[in-house]
Amino acid sequence: MVTVDEVNDALREVIDPELGLDFVELGLIYGVEIDGAGAVKVTYTLTSPGCPIGPQVEEQISEFVSEIDGVSAVESELTFMPPWSVDKMSDDAKFALGF
Repeated sequence: MVTVDEVNDALREVIDPELGLDFVELGLIYGVEIDGAGAVKVTYTLTSPGCPIGPQVEEQISEFVSEIDGVSAVESELTFMPPWSVDKMSDDAKFALGF
C-alpha cells in the first residue's frame, strides 16, 4: 500500500526552478489522498497565480509519483485557496531563502 510519506518523498523531486527548492519544503503541497486501489491525488498550489511553471509542475508530479510501487493513477489539482504565503514554508526553506 502506498503511503503519504512515500508520495511526499517523491514530491521532493518537484523543484521550483526560480527558488531552487522543492515543493514540499516550500509548502506548495496542500494535500495527498490515496485510495485503496493505489490512485493518488495531489493538491498543490503555486507561489502566484501568474506563475509560468504550472504545466511543468503537473507533469513532474505525475512523473515522480507514478514511479512509486503500487501507484495505479496520479491526479493533480491546482488550487489557490488558501493563497500561498511564506508562512507555509519549512524552517529550512525560510533559512535558505533568508526569511
